[in-house]
Amino acid sequence: MADLPERVTLLGIRHHGPGSARMVAEALDRVRPSIVLIEGPPEGDALLPHVPDLVPPVALLLHDEADPARAAFWPFAEFSPEWRAMVWADAENVPVRFFDLPAAASLAESPTDEAEDRTRASLDPLGTLAAAAGFDDPERWWEDVVEHHTDPADLAEAVAEAMTALRDEFADEVDDRTLRREAAMRRNLRQALKDTDGPIAVVCGAWHVPALRSLPPASADNALLKGLPRRKVSGTWVPWSHGKLATASGYGAGVDSPGWYAHLWECAPAGDAVPRWFARACTVLRGEDLPASTASAVEAVRLADTLAALRGRPSPGLSEVMEAARAVLCNGDDTPLRLIHTRLVVGERLGEVGESVPTSPLAADLNRLTRRLRLPLNAEPKQIRLDLRKDTDRERSKLLRRLEVLDVPWGTPDTTRTIGTFAEAWRLHWRPEFAVALATAARHGTTVEAAANQVLLTQAANAARVVEAAEALSRAVNCELPESVTASRTALDRCAAAATDALELLSALPDLASTVRYGSVRGTDPDLLRVALHGLLTRGSVGLPLACRGIDDDTAERALAAVNGADDAVRLAADDDHKGTWQHALHSLVAMPDAHGLPTGRATRLLWESGALDSDAVATRLHRATTQAAAATAFVAGFLRGSAALLTADPRLFAVVDDWLTDLTAPDFEAALPLLRRAVTEFSPAERRMLGDRAKGTTRTTAGATTWDAPLAARLTTHVRALLTTPPANITRSSDIQDPRPTADSRVP
Repeated sequence: MADLPERVTLLGIRHHGPGSARMVAEALDRVRPSIVLIEGPPEGDALLPHVPDLVPPVALLLHDEADPARAAFWPFAEFSPEWRAMVWADAENVPVRFFDLPAAASLAESPTDEAEDRTRASLDPLGTLAAAAGFDDPERWWEDVVEHHTDPADLAEAVAEAMTALRDEFADEVDDRTLRREAAMRRNLRQALKDTDGPIAVVCGAWHVPALRSLPPASADNALLKGLPRRKVSGTWVPWSHGKLATASGYGAGVDSPGWYAHLWECAPAGDAVPRWFARACTVLRGEDLPASTASAVEAVRLADTLAALRGRPSPGLSEVMEAARAVLCNGDDTPLRLIHTRLVVGERLGEVGESVPTSPLAADLNRLTRRLRLPLNAEPKQIRLDLRKDTDRERSKLLRRLEVLDVPWGTPDTTRTIGTFAEAWRLHWRPEFAVALATAARHGTTVEAAANQVLLTQAANAARVVEAAEALSRAVNCELPESVTASRTALDRCAAAATDALELLSALPDLASTVRYGSVRGTDPDLLRVALHGLLTRGSVGLPLACRGIDDDTAERALAAVNGADDAVRLAADDDHKGTWQHALHSLVAMPDAHGLPTGRATRLLWESGALDSDAVATRLHRATTQAAAATAFVAGFLRGSAALLTADPRLFAVVDDWLTDLTAPDFEAALPLLRRAVTEFSPAERRMLGDRAKGTTRTTAGATTWDAPLAARLTTHVRALLTTPPANITRSSDIQDPRPTADSRVP
């Protein structure tokens, strides 16, 4: 075992720590190395010359060329020690290399392998050192010892000594993957020693420093690295965000407060980090129309300093500034404090990548389109409204729709708002992991248009069910891809010809109806699509009654969904003749013997709402259904689905349902709750209140006098409380039950 030559300087760091970043910057200026080695995959070396074209946070993205979905990121922030080493090497024209395990080895590992390694790597170095120092919070210990360290010159050696002691004590807990990584680091370090006679600086995680302080025989490391998988790996730089650097994002090397660390890096040298942070916090609050004065910022600074002094800390840390912010700026309210945490403690700063950085043709095309359409990629969610009559907005919609097809959901349609045939609402939120989806989608084409078209052509060719073909057609129309529209229309005809399930035919109607309604806006002939809709509607209507006969509860739910969707589609896009066809199908279903109560009750409700059945006829059918105990619950639940407004407005129908419900015995009431709850949860809060008020306003009368049965009410209360406190599969929140009222002693006990 040979000692490491003195010309090698080991800089043990914490990834994404501004204190470590200052230490690295100072050490490099002092040592003036001839070569810099940085923890990272060697396949990324070819991308290091592009560092001047990057604005952090950014990430090195490497993926398997044969399988782009196998990809991994190596993120860097402005305050990351590795990034400072890259920037220093570029400014000083000094060679810099990544010297960790090759990315090919990491990309070849299965999720099971990674999980096993994580299980074995159970030791938390920071937590162990913090506990030894009397701290119960590793983050706070690191802040005090490193981030507030005033002399970075001796920090590297102190960290190395602490980690060496820790490695000696817990040598048996070092996992196999860490040992392989360190073998690769030593092999690359040996190569650097051969390549230069000058000083060498090594920037790596502090945990690895003890393994690099001496060099075992090369044969021992080669044995550990024997058999590593070989894969052709490609990569690029991609924008990253502070949110993705956070531990809460699931990033293994993440920090709790990347926004705070960025602030420390930017402001600590001037010594005014805390005052500037409170000034920014006031700006955030005022931006949300919350009061935050300069005087309150000054008072918050004083409180943070006082808290740090009382706790014996060298200067206010994040815990002190957040406590001061809660007390002074937020008046003890956690809601504005959460806003400060999101905007400043975590932050959503998004990095930038220059045009000279190599990327896939698909990603380059997306960048070109976003610039032309003035849709910048933003890490913070943003709401936009598009008017499809305007060329630019229509092109934006096409881009977002095509990216959806490519599994890059940058934009999410806001379906909660109905804003007209020619308008769309979108929520935009770019996430860094979409870079992997783009790399994966690149195999489909070199442009967004070509790739989306290819995906939809494949989807149409592979469609085996009517619903799948209808979905492909709807997406093709929204993407305005004529070749895919034609292929999807052909696939729909093929699937419809082979389909024998009426519910499957009807389930395809909602997508088709929307396509018919908005097809003209997208440049597609709506009559061509309406013919397909009418054909499916006719065949589905004929088979609907029989499809609802003798079915189980799960199939009944599917039937009810098909009836609902088909009814919406008919009202949206069918002509008068085919609306009549649908009405006839609903009448046939209602009259069908042995049809399941759930779709039958819903069909009765739809006929009533359309005026095809009057209240007297519906009351008769509802009363007849409620006298058949086996099917009553399903029929009532189906009838209740939808809006509660019409039900509360019709006293006779309300009374029929109310009488049936209050006549239920305790076991029947419990058995009915799951279906009734599902129906009631579709009501809006206002409708629930209206039902409750209506129920409370309905009183029992005896000989013309209003009475209140207190003992019965007490028994009902006890029963409902018992239902809600029993861990059930069937019973849920009390808000789902709207004042059921018994009207006779023999009813719900």
